[in-house]
Amino acid sequence: MGKIRILLLLALVFSSVDGYEYEGSEQDTQGEKWFLLRNLHNVVKTDAGSMRLVKGGYQSGSFLHSPMHIGFISMEPNSLFIPQYLDSNLVLFVHHGEARIGHIYKDQLEERSLKPGDVYTIPAGSAFYLENRVESQRLHIICSIDITSESTGWHAFQSFFIGGGIYPASILAGFDHTTLSTALNVSTAELDTFLTRQSSGPIVHLSGSHHTNIWSKFLDLEPHQKLAHLNRIVNSDEESSPKEDKSTLSSLRKFLFTLLNGEDVVERLNHKAPSTYNLYNRNPDFKNDYGWSKKLDESDYSPLAQSGNGVYLVNLSPGSLMAPHVNPTAIEYGIVLKGTGRIQIVYPNGTLAMNARVREGDVFWVPRYFPFCQIASTNGPFEFFGFTTSAKRNHQQFLVGKNSLMQSLRGPEFAAAFGISEKRLKRIANAQREQIILPSSSSSYSEDEQWLLLA
Repeated sequence: MGKIRILLLLALVFSSVDGYEYEGSEQDTQGEKWFLLRNLHNVVKTDAGSMRLVKGGYQSGSFLHSPMHIGFISMEPNSLFIPQYLDSNLVLFVHHGEARIGHIYKDQLEERSLKPGDVYTIPAGSAFYLENRVESQRLHIICSIDITSESTGWHAFQSFFIGGGIYPASILAGFDHTTLSTALNVSTAELDTFLTRQSSGPIVHLSGSHHTNIWSKFLDLEPHQKLAHLNRIVNSDEESSPKEDKSTLSSLRKFLFTLLNGEDVVERLNHKAPSTYNLYNRNPDFKNDYGWSKKLDESDYSPLAQSGNGVYLVNLSPGSLMAPHVNPTAIEYGIVLKGTGRIQIVYPNGTLAMNARVREGDVFWVPRYFPFCQIASTNGPFEFFGFTTSAKRNHQQFLVGKNSLMQSLRGPEFAAAFGISEKRLKRIANAQREQIILPSSSSSYSEDEQWLLLA
């Protein structure tokens, strides 16, 4: 019986690599439905770009519930995601391309330039816009979307568009037009023009129409020119503007004055919001011959404290694996950025919940406390990025390997739990010389060493 127990223990550790072509059972297939998020839904789709969403898994009648969804924003060159705010916190990660984001921070408008690897947060309720001004490159952003207790519950999340017109409608259009024209101090005819000119969707090209050319020219200005321009709009005399721009400038001037509570625009825009954090430039938190990992929490980047999320990036060399481990404080989400591999997740009763092959673009999630590991295929590196549901330092508990729980718990009690001698347990615990990221079984053990463990 002792040898059978050891064989089962070794199977848990090594079958992840040796069984790469494992077809899976009906139970594994069911696990894929819960833990692999492959159903992408178009939330926004226009000629200028799209936003797709994968909803977190939920198993009816159980505690398996995902509080986060993963979004993919794709924008064509020279495009704008129009001003809006969400009922959910947003953490952005730039995968490809460059972007510029403007958002309201402590009641003031801030702008930041984003490049590949940058992480940036937008709190729930904070108005923002996003633009891709690179002429020849698409922008790809991965984002986490929290489903909070304050969410409206209509959808996975709800966008409230400030800018808009016929499609999408601005939230301003919902007010009685007499009331709104009074609030803005413009005529109802002027108001109707202001609220009906945009019909291209939530993501628009910054070229073509007169309306979008106004935004395009504005967004092209240098920061100091933009500040001066906005201040001039707020304080300018309509009569000094070209005839065709009078209506637009009048509405924009009064709208900005109302939105900014009549305070000086330049003074408001000079306020500094948190900077970005580039994950690609961060040194690995752990690295060995078999791969590396990076983790970002609130101690490294304070804006994550408000969103309540952590961020990580892992790269495994061909055939290597992240040792079986547990997240005691957070649910984990992963998005495959490069290569192929396998994700194994284990139920609390010690049975295999999922053993699924994943490829670039796949999204997976792992409930808190569930043991799991990631395994790279032998044909190339395996890289995945992800979010956790805690911004505090996530002390992952590794179950095997050097400095793992198997080492920490090694003693008569642990040996008795397996029904083996301490001497045999010591041989098993010490057999793995690496930690956290492990080599494949074929490279880490000779045939004689593997049989020695069973002796």
